[in-house]
Amino acid sequence: MSANDETEVKIVEEVFVDGDLMELVVIEEFAKRGERSPRAKTYVIRIDKATYHIHKQNPTGEELLHLAGKTSAGYKLYQVFRGRQPEPIAPNQHVDLCAHGIERFTTVPKDPKEGASAVEALRRDFKLAADDAGFLDSLGLPWETAKDANGTLLVIIDGWSIPPGYNVPSAKLALVIPQGYPDTQIDMAYFSPALSRRDGRAIKNLSSVQWQAGSFQQWSRHRTPANPWRPGIDDISSHLALVDEFLRREFEVR
Repeated sequence: MSANDETEVKIVEEVFVDGDLMELVVIEEFAKRGERSPRAKTYVIRIDKATYHIHKQNPTGEELLHLAGKTSAGYKLYQVFRGRQPEPIAPNQHVDLCAHGIERFTTVPKDPKEGASAVEALRRDFKLAADDAGFLDSLGLPWETAKDANGTLLVIIDGWSIPPGYNVPSAKLALVIPQGYPDTQIDMAYFSPALSRRDGRAIKNLSSVQWQAGSFQQWSRHRTPANPWRPGIDDISSHLALVDEFLRREFEVR
């Protein structure tokens, strides 16, 4: 964040009164605090790595892409929420910049020729339910299903975003799909390359596992009796939200 952005955030904090129309609001700062952004004359938003000013509360996906110098002919747009997975935005879909938790936006390039080749090259050793496959497709990231030599069923997502504080900004993320899923719970998560903290502090309960797909770091994080797997409700998407939560929780004061 630039020095100017820090000044803008401070101004908003000083003058904000619930219900009033602000001059300028940096929506990412409110998302980080777990607050809904107030209405404003100008919103500061981040698309990919750049920040932009927009003067309307409900722009369309196409308008946001245009702001970033792109169009829906060449790019897909996703909105990134604090503590949740990205959601796609259709070109004619309106986005409420005051919605709770919107942190930023990201674009994914379309390339029909390369895209078709990439899809054909991705492994599909077993078939997922339509809801799971649809969710993974919505991430805009390459994903595969792989059956290891020992029979382990894996979902592997390439380019999964890792929260700040770790040694890498993104990594491959693997989930073991158990027999009986979705009635049987998905447990833990696996990363390649191995994750570490940039501050040098050790991360507890890690180990390594080797599959045909490569070497992965196992994070032994399990559901508790207070937060059990909910058959009929939990699936790959909800487990990935839990994975994101325990990655962020690693930096909470202990």
